[in-house]
Amino acid sequence: MPKVLVVDDEPNIVLSLEFLMQQAGFEVTTAEDGEGALARVAEDLPDLVLLDISLPDLSGFEVLERLRQMPRGAKLPIIMLTAHGREVEREKGLALGADDYITKPFSTQALVEKVKALLDEAR
Repeated sequence: MPKVLVVDDEPNIVLSLEFLMQQAGFEVTTAEDGEGALARVAEDLPDLVLLDISLPDLSGFEVLERLRQMPRGAKLPIIMLTAHGREVEREKGLALGADDYITKPFSTQALVEKVKALLDEAR
């Protein structure tokens, strides 16, 4: 069963994403901040990360950069999930190595399909 790491500091969003991903057949782990996300990846590599940009310690962009510098995180599929919908932020996320950039609110069906597609590509 593929593992998805959900990184968001909003408990309601974490709960809804966790439920959505479990319903889609994924094992889910969570982190509420950037340092927690980096620690989770270091200790138990997920198959994909859903990463919020607005986190309390490190921004999602910083987490993305650090993950891409780690041997374990270099090829890890990462989807940025954010309320920041400006084109400049989208371009920054993709330039830093995100596999996709999805703005909130988003279609849950579209998100599940994107996760499955990225996991299939990574195999």
